[in-house]
Amino acid sequence: MKPLPWLSACVIAGSLAGGPAVAQPATPVEGPRASLAADAGLSVDRVPLRTALDAAWQRTVVARESDGQRRRAEAERAAADSLWAAPPSLEISHRSDRLQSNTGRRETELGVAIPLWLPGQRAARAGTADAAAAQAQAAALAARLRLAGELREVAWQVAALQAEVAQADAQTQALKQLADDVARRVRAGDLARADALAAQAEHLAASALQTEGRQRLQAAHARWTLLTGLAAAPDLAGPAGEETTRPVAPHPELQLASQSTQLARQRAELMRRSRRDAPELTLGVRQDVPGRAEATQGSLVVGLRLPFGTDDRNRPLEAAALAELDVAETHELRLREKLDSDTAAAREALRSAEAQLEAETTRARLLRERATLIDKSFRAGETPLPDQLRALAAAGQADSAVARQTAALGLAHARLQQALGLLP
Repeated sequence: MKPLPWLSACVIAGSLAGGPAVAQPATPVEGPRASLAADAGLSVDRVPLRTALDAAWQRTVVARESDGQRRRAEAERAAADSLWAAPPSLEISHRSDRLQSNTGRRETELGVAIPLWLPGQRAARAGTADAAAAQAQAAALAARLRLAGELREVAWQVAALQAEVAQADAQTQALKQLADDVARRVRAGDLARADALAAQAEHLAASALQTEGRQRLQAAHARWTLLTGLAAAPDLAGPAGEETTRPVAPHPELQLASQSTQLARQRAELMRRSRRDAPELTLGVRQDVPGRAEATQGSLVVGLRLPFGTDDRNRPLEAAALAELDVAETHELRLREKLDSDTAAAREALRSAEAQLEAETTRARLLRERATLIDKSFRAGETPLPDQLRALAAAGQADSAVARQTAALGLAHARLQQALGLLP
């Protein structure tokens, strides 16, 4: 973006000494961020967006959800590294003929049932756990990006309102000087009392707008504090052009969609490897007492239980896994198209904001020059006060428009960064 000079407040009014006060343009600066930082009355105590994002992230519920998803994925990976497919179980049985013949026959069996992995099931479950961990990390990054977009909107709203308040302060001061000068000339007999009343009314109207602007600024700053927990104002100073055109990593939302697709694919593979419940290997010992006065006999027990996988069990699970995969793939495809469209729209909005700022800058310069000429004519007694008030109001409105458009340009840069998936 080509650097444009920032327009300071238009202060064209008579001083108490009677000399003209001519508005001076500010020194050119690099981009809208430095402009607003210099002229919008930003607090000295400011915080960068990156620091504000870290503070806001710690306050969000989604941060806790992200930690929970990560811990769950780690637990799934630990379960996949286990030697058995499910927790082993203890089996104890005892048989006796005490209630029947009561000959002393007893049989006691103690064993452990160990669920076994099906062929390829363990690797499929490990792959699913890894995909879940990657999906949780991508979800956290995408959530941070969405939070960054909200912070950018609020930060530039605060900056725009600060600029408007600064312009309102300058306009109010200019009208106060004009009202004081008109009152002095009324006392000297140069102007009518009606002119003094008109100048005072314009000053009061500007004061009301100044109060309204401060109230809106306070509300915006309260929203910023609610998001970040910080009382310091956002720091928007710095270059804005290079990072908006060269993303160095895939978009976080696209990463999340891709990882979700991979997780659905791994779940479908796990379903294919788990068409039946886990078989169980039983190892145990048995003690038999045939009867009274007969020797006790011991034996080793080895058993295997093989559940069958039927269509009644597998078909609903397979349909659910394939449906999840189809939805994830479709969502990823549509998201790619949406991100390309959003990026193109953001670039076009940025170009439009640059053109509008250039037009508003030129318009404000012309109206300021016109107000200066009318001010000289008013002091020479050649122009009536209403023309002077209208010229001053038009110049002030033009400067306010430049302030708003400068903030709009900064917001357009921020929205392009958001569309490209760039964090502060």
